[in-house]
Amino acid sequence: MTQQDRIIATEVTSKQRKPYFEEAGLILMIFLSLVGIGVTDFSPDDGYWYWMIMILVFGVIAIITGFVEAKKGDQHLVKKILVVQVIHWSGSMLTVMGVFLLLNAGRLDYENSGLVILLILALTTFLDGIRLGWRFSMAGVFLGITAVIAAYIEEFMWIVLMLAIALIAVTIYWGRRRSSMQSS
Repeated sequence: MTQQDRIIATEVTSKQRKPYFEEAGLILMIFLSLVGIGVTDFSPDDGYWYWMIMILVFGVIAIITGFVEAKKGDQHLVKKILVVQVIHWSGSMLTVMGVFLLLNAGRLDYENSGLVILLILALTTFLDGIRLGWRFSMAGVFLGITAVIAAYIEEFMWIVLMLAIALIAVTIYWGRRRSSMQSS
């Protein structure tokens, strides 16, 4: 195998791995979101703290995804993407801390603060998807829709679960379809 054949094989393999990595990230984020929705539904106080931790977890997933993407390019790009990611998710964490201040001031209760944090996480994830890929944006849309459904419907878990299953199925189908079209 020549050097050029190895480079082409590596590029094809990395293109094939990327959708799987992004799909795994999406499925993990949706799974963690479903757990958080259940926690928030049963205990708004615990839900508040769960979503605080999820800001960090989603940020780490996004930073790792950005790092993997950037590593394919030059090293200067890696540093730039990591800095942008850290600033983006730090801004989200500062906003969540603002919600915590409103909670302590008595302006919000735990149930409502959990929904506000969920919306912050939805927006942050959606906007990060503009840089990282449409799967992140879809996770943000899912979180936003979930917050609205939770605010209006008492027994919302089944609806959200069906929405999550549909979103994962469509995402996997669309990703497979796009990668098969690109490889043709």
